[in-house]
Amino acid sequence: MRRPTPSSAFPFPLPTEPTPLLGGLTPEQFMQRHWQRRPLLIRQAVAGFRPLLSRAELFALAAREDVESRVVEQHPDAGDPAHTWRLRHGPFDPRARRGERALPPLRRPGWTLLVQGVDLHHDGVHALMQRFRFVPDVRLDDVMISWASDGGGVGPHYDSYDVFLLQASGRRRWRIGRQRDLALRPDLPCKILQRFEPEQEWVLEPGDMLYLPPRWAHEGVALGDDCMTYSIGFRVPQRGGLAAELVQRLADEHEDEALYRDPRQPATTEPARIPAALQAFAREGLQRLVADERALACALGEVLTEPKPRVWFEPTEVSWTPGAVVLDRRTRMAYDEHHVFINGEALIARGRDARLMRRLADARELSADEVRRASDDARAVLAQWFEAGWLHAVS
Repeated sequence: MRRPTPSSAFPFPLPTEPTPLLGGLTPEQFMQRHWQRRPLLIRQAVAGFRPLLSRAELFALAAREDVESRVVEQHPDAGDPAHTWRLRHGPFDPRARRGERALPPLRRPGWTLLVQGVDLHHDGVHALMQRFRFVPDVRLDDVMISWASDGGGVGPHYDSYDVFLLQASGRRRWRIGRQRDLALRPDLPCKILQRFEPEQEWVLEPGDMLYLPPRWAHEGVALGDDCMTYSIGFRVPQRGGLAAELVQRLADEHEDEALYRDPRQPATTEPARIPAALQAFAREGLQRLVADERALACALGEVLTEPKPRVWFEPTEVSWTPGAVVLDRRTRMAYDEHHVFINGEALIARGRDARLMRRLADARELSADEVRRASDDARAVLAQWFEAGWLHAVS
């Protein structure tokens, strides 16, 4: 495994520090003026930017079982409108010439390869994502990389999340609009708007970036071959789904063995009716489950730091010598007033140990001096995380 790169080599901008990444705005100004409000086009957000992966490396990722990938093809000459778009899911074999696992010929126009979660598999892409940590970590999702031949795209659509679209190679024309009609075309494998009404249009060159809030309709089309775009996307927890996860996690730890009793239940002529007392008993049980605010906060942190699907860590058998450490790029870490969370687990930390763990979560690394000054308990925890592959030693 390649030695991890300390994240301090790629610092994210301070809230009050103007940055070319946001067109000269400070993160504070960007969050106040644009975040979830209105788009922002940023010319040369990353000046001189070049792809962090070659086309061959990206195609190799798409061939892996543990990487989510898709191919979207356009066939405008198809007789049946339902066949004008085709969607296939990976893995794909770059050597295959035909079949479901084959990629289209490079020179065939109108197709796109999308590879999800590249930051989990590449240090440089992970470091790029760190530049967007002026947004809380629990909102950051992943970096998707798309490669397109001439005319390639995924059609006019909208996303439910915020996204930064960074051009890496080639050129792409973006058209966007804040339309109210979000109806999709029926019988298509892709979510494509029925009536796209663009209001603005730009061509992005390498290093240019476009920010779009949720539900802004947009369409990107490759202008020429070898068009590569990096999409930095954000997590949008759905309230019902998040609540269900929290209740399940709380229930696993909750101890309430009270049994339902109904000594005053009268004889009934409606045996199929659910008794009101039993409904109240169930409601009280649920209220008791979520009444403990500390337990609810703990469950939330565990849910939000749960590793992504298809992620696993490689335990190490090497003994750890206390020194500088850096979190694995796949590790999710967060904290609140009482807990530190890492990869779906929680621990209570106070005082100096709490400050150390929060420093690790924010900086994603600790210096050798910081580790040496840590308590025996804190070093024991770091050693466990090292053995699990959640963090690594840095020489």
